[in-house]
Amino acid sequence: MTSGQGGTNPGFARGRRLRSTPAMRRWTAQTRLAPADLVLPVFVKQGISEPVPISSMPGVVQHSPESLRKAAAEAAEVGISGLMLFGIPAEKDAVGSQADAADGIVNVALQQLRADLGDELVLMADLCLCEYTDHGHCGVVTPAGVVDNDPTLDRYAAVAIAQAQAGAHVIAPSGMMDGQVAAIRAGLDSAAFTGTPILAYAAKYASGFYGPFREAAEGAPQFGDRSTYQMDPPNTDEALREVAQDIAEGADAVMVKPAGPYLDIVARVADAVDVPVSAYQVSGEYAMVEAAAANGWIDRERAVLETLTAIRRAGAGSVLTYWAVEAARWLRR
Repeated sequence: MTSGQGGTNPGFARGRRLRSTPAMRRWTAQTRLAPADLVLPVFVKQGISEPVPISSMPGVVQHSPESLRKAAAEAAEVGISGLMLFGIPAEKDAVGSQADAADGIVNVALQQLRADLGDELVLMADLCLCEYTDHGHCGVVTPAGVVDNDPTLDRYAAVAIAQAQAGAHVIAPSGMMDGQVAAIRAGLDSAAFTGTPILAYAAKYASGFYGPFREAAEGAPQFGDRSTYQMDPPNTDEALREVAQDIAEGADAVMVKPAGPYLDIVARVADAVDVPVSAYQVSGEYAMVEAAAANGWIDRERAVLETLTAIRRAGAGSVLTYWAVEAARWLRR
């Protein structure tokens, strides 16, 4: 046997031959990763004039409206597909009234970005109330401290209409309320936004990987947790039921969140549906790689691209990732 040639076994030798050069590996790759597969989640905060770094997410910031416009232009330039907007208002209340206020931070940002970029990027508006409520839960809360599902749906419909009016291309409900897609679809249709699609966070797990996001979005619950309305990590069949229900209610696309620890869910959902599937590489996934790279334990670029490729390989058509712009630059080299 000649060293490095894989021996005489035909199958073994064939694998070696098809991996012999970088160009050969590109030619035979079964999964492709391109800038257009990526969506950048962004945070915009009311009342700041300069970006504010997020300590648990190195390289990620809470944007001012002006710094967001610059970041959006850079995102469009490198060829990613879109942005997912999260807002941090200056004032919060029990019903999250700033979420659908005409001068609410996300709605103003949407107006500015749509004026700047038109249809160059897909502007996705996350629809939830946790960043806007003083209690930090994803909906209206009863005196007993329980999220009240149906009044929350009324709020979601109102927020969806406001976001569409402000210029959102896509409404992305993430609160995991029962019936949220149907309520939002009915609200959008009643306001003549029949052409505005819904990307449902259909399989969103009650995960331990959201910690850095809660710092970034300033939306941690002030009491209890979200385990009663987000999905339980041990469960898989439940994800398929949630996805099927959202599609039946009118979702145009669905999302799995988190991505990396739930690649099996991504794969099962992608196999089961005929609508686009997204996966959200969440803040904890980002923070772990950044921390390991900062300590010299892993090759940062290689690890980032490997994680993104794995999510695509599992079946996600698009990936929400805080590395979207940086990864797009690497992929364009």
